[in-house]
Amino acid sequence: MQTIEQLLESKDIRVTAMRLLIYKFLAEKEVAVTLSDIENAFDKADRTTLYRTVKTFEEKAIVHQIDDGTGITKYALCENGCNCEIETDLHLHFHCNNCNETICLTDHKIPQIKVPEGFVSENVNLVVKGICDKCSGQ
Repeated sequence: MQTIEQLLESKDIRVTAMRLLIYKFLAEKEVAVTLSDIENAFDKADRTTLYRTVKTFEEKAIVHQIDDGTGITKYALCENGCNCEIETDLHLHFHCNNCNETICLTDHKIPQIKVPEGFVSENVNLVVKGICDKCSGQ
């Protein structure tokens, strides 16, 4: 099993205490988080450092960005081996209309979508909205 330090180093990310803390914070979450959630968890940290860490993680495919239709960008850790490539790494997201949480459904992959000739896909985002298992009591 790869350590967090090894993972960051394998992605050419310099290991710092803040990067380790943010990674651990994200790993403990079962739902996607906003930048505000991260800021609130690390209220003594510099906002710029937090933002840059999340952006670095996104650029290096440690986290992926989720647009769940709420107007607030959320972030979640990528699966092991994920490179955030349209052809291989896309999965469903579920947004609960009751508790407002967004969850990665990594076992449910989005099939490859062919776009017409001349079109170039840059991002695919599929969000299912409804009531999550916690809120539905299932």
